[in-house]
Amino acid sequence: MKTFYTSDHHLHHSGMELSFGKIVETFEMPRRAEIVLARVREVGLGPVETPAEFDIALIKRIHDTGYVDFLRSVFDEWRAAGRDGEVWPYSWRHRSMPPIDTPPSGLDARLSYYSFDMAGSITETTWRAAKRASDTALAGAEIVRNGARSAFSLCRPPGHHAGRDFFGGYCYLNNAAIAAQYFRDQGAGRVAILDIDYHHGNGTQEIFYDRDDVLLASLHGDPDFEFPFHLGYARETGSGAGTGYNLNYPLPSGTDWPRWRNAFEDACARIAAYGADTLVVSLGVDTFKDDPISQFRLESAHFVTIGERIAALGLPTLFVMEGGYAVEMLGVNAVNVLSGFEHGSA
Repeated sequence: MKTFYTSDHHLHHSGMELSFGKIVETFEMPRRAEIVLARVREVGLGPVETPAEFDIALIKRIHDTGYVDFLRSVFDEWRAAGRDGEVWPYSWRHRSMPPIDTPPSGLDARLSYYSFDMAGSITETTWRAAKRASDTALAGAEIVRNGARSAFSLCRPPGHHAGRDFFGGYCYLNNAAIAAQYFRDQGAGRVAILDIDYHHGNGTQEIFYDRDDVLLASLHGDPDFEFPFHLGYARETGSGAGTGYNLNYPLPSGTDWPRWRNAFEDACARIAAYGADTLVVSLGVDTFKDDPISQFRLESAHFVTIGERIAALGLPTLFVMEGGYAVEMLGVNAVNVLSGFEHGSA
């Protein structure tokens, strides 16, 4: 399995975040990608390649042009306003406020409009890192489209919390969604996205919620108690043409392997019944028992079984890196999925 990786991911690093009332070092740190890369090389998973540059128009197939332009320019606006440090939003619309259809003109109001939390800041080079993460996903998608059985896009920053026109949850561009749209544009009739990250892929859901050509199946912590809250309930099944093509599996705190596996098996069965041409896996391994910001109880060995079961679907498969914050075990757990897939495909 070929891995795509770029050291440009180092260009994004929010130094801190607000976590449960404390300012702490951010959990989404550059070392995450380096540890996964080291494990890829240690086990001899396959060649590692730097992704080419892809046209920004492919990003705009998923993300609103105004939002993309905002990400590219907001740091310069921040500096022009005489502000130091990283760009942080700090205020969001309440449900009692009437909806608005166009972004406001003021800098801080636009930061509110285009974000939903302050899990990650925007630095001078965040845009470049996010763009290169999308290139990493697209490079993997390109070789799968051209006949490879699978590929691993070691994306950082992650993407599944980013929607059409908002960032949050460490995510700025939705790498998995951009790849899924690329597959569709290149001729795939139907694409399935399997999101196994501990946190609900709210951005991916928002992007494809009214579409029947991309099926999303997401296993995650119940939004009653877990970030990003508010979305990810089983009752959210899609709208319009997309009704029935959004599958949420919210699971309680402390979920162990048997319970998680039951939901996973159902998701795999639904993907098989959907008849997808291609599979995109949002590969989060923060379901691990020792993850510092998650509440599931999976063991490292379980990730091998997950990869084997994904292989059994028999679909051309792109793995796109998402979360996982038990940093010392991140490489083992992520590559266990990939190795399991390779074993199951043999």
